Amino acid sequence: MEANLLDDAECRRVAQIAGPVNVLVHLIGGFAGGQPLTETTDAVWNQMMDLNVRTAFYMFRAVLPQMIQAGTGRIIAVGSRAAVEPMANAAAYTASKAALVSLVQAVAQEVKNTGVTVNAVLPSTIDTPANRSAMPKADFSKWVSPESIGNLVVWLASSHAADMNGAAIPIYGRL
Repeated sequence: MEANLLDDAECRRVAQIAGPVNVLVHLIGGFAGGQPLTETTDAVWNQMMDLNVRTAFYMFRAVLPQMIQAGTGRIIAVGSRAAVEPMANAAAYTASKAALVSLVQAVAQEVKNTGVTVNAVLPSTIDTPANRSAMPKADFSKWVSPESIGNLVVWLASSHAADMNGAAIPIYGRL
């Protein structure tokens, strides 16, 4: 279904149409950067906060009441290594990813003992066609495969991860 996840009402509509949501995997995000903070525009700052934090805030808030009422649920946000290891010339991006991790950890505290868990996965560079195109001289063999991230997300969504709550899990590839 199509929805503008930058709109709270749209997120609530998505959650309502979806019916009981057992697992929310929050994959929305983006990167903009390449300039020092002094050259970062308000538009880039707002774009990173909107894509990387506001969408998660709206979607988490939309699905949590039904998860809490059901006494079970998993929220998994895909963030970035940059959340815990900031890099130069990407202040808006790294700050927004750090805010996402803080949001995950705060909500995890709010839902403890409800049967709902909230965790974040923090990949480094993901081996995607877009990243290969943007960085053609990089060593792709060291990047994180989408399959590795998917396997971790599937585990976090399972009953086997019932004791994981508030974690920010690194998945950095072959360093």
